[in-house]
Amino acid sequence: QVQLVESGGGLLQAGGSLRLSCAASGRTFSSYAIGWFRQAPGKEREGVACVSGSGTSSKYADSVKGRFTVSRDSAKNTAYLQINNLKPEDTAVYYCAAPYGSWFPQDLTPRQFDYWGRGTQVTVSS
Repeated sequence: QVQLVESGGGLLQAGGSLRLSCAASGRTFSSYAIGWFRQAPGKEREGVACVSGSGTSSKYADSVKGRFTVSRDSAKNTAYLQINNLKPEDTAVYYCAAPYGSWFPQDLTPRQFDYWGRGTQVTVSS
């Protein structure tokens, strides 16, 4: 079992930056990848980034490349999502997630992940 808790969301202005945190507990933190997803009102959940258990591999959705950076700190059992140059279209609930196994997910689809946090709201005003 893995428990995940997101934090760091809020109301921000376009052009600003934000770092979301995902605190994990349960299994050994370095044994599983962490994915980040977001869901805007009326839209499907969208995968935006993923980092491997070791932190050496990552992948991003094309829509966020260059603005989002995913990382993790094993000493703190926490993963991060840095978002730069915020845009109103980044407004969504952001979730972190982990797969059941120790593999690096093939893609950023929700079905690749089994454990989910409750999300943190990010609202970007223009």
